[in-house]
Amino acid sequence: MARIRNKGRLGAALVCAVLALGLRGVAPAGPEEPRASASLAGQLLVATPEMPDPRFARTVIYMIQHDASGAEGVVVNRPLGDIPLATLLKQMRMDSAGVTATVQLHAGGPVNPLGVLILHTAEYTGEGTRVIKNGIALTQEPAILAAIARGKGPRRTFFALGYAGWGPGQLEAEMKAGGWVRAVADEAIVFDGDYEHKWDRAMDRRRIDL
Repeated sequence: MARIRNKGRLGAALVCAVLALGLRGVAPAGPEEPRASASLAGQLLVATPEMPDPRFARTVIYMIQHDASGAEGVVVNRPLGDIPLATLLKQMRMDSAGVTATVQLHAGGPVNPLGVLILHTAEYTGEGTRVIKNGIALTQEPAILAAIARGKGPRRTFFALGYAGWGPGQLEAEMKAGGWVRAVADEAIVFDGDYEHKWDRAMDRRRIDL
């Protein structure tokens, strides 16, 4: 399965809005190699109160990938701030004339924190789009920015800086130790702005593995 290999660079502090952005990062999706029903892709990973790593306290993660080679996901309840879409377009040397919209950036995880990933609803598909599950997809190709600017992009988007990643067997060990539980994902939890209550809502949807 294709891994996240983000070649993008977000070259300056968000508060200064000085960006050097590249979105080309996900290799084209190759043949799927899921671990059948054991895969967490398309589900939520929710930190329990027993989570020992303070970086992940009360985090909710939408899982992008989970197979024998490891796991990857995006934290969906750590907002950073807004940035003009025109700034991103200019950094990609794309037409920004008349574009007044802003997008909100989020801290997606500690791996490659300067790389940009865009989760979105799957009615939009473009070059490099990978549909994860249940109407949620991932795109990192710059064309999605132009589509959003023209009003032809996905209905809902989530811009994340970085992602969370685990090596083979690492996530399973952390779950066995009680640091994580899995929960049913839905569009509202992934995309809405109710960050204060996302963890509680996700915990209400958790699944108990016997």
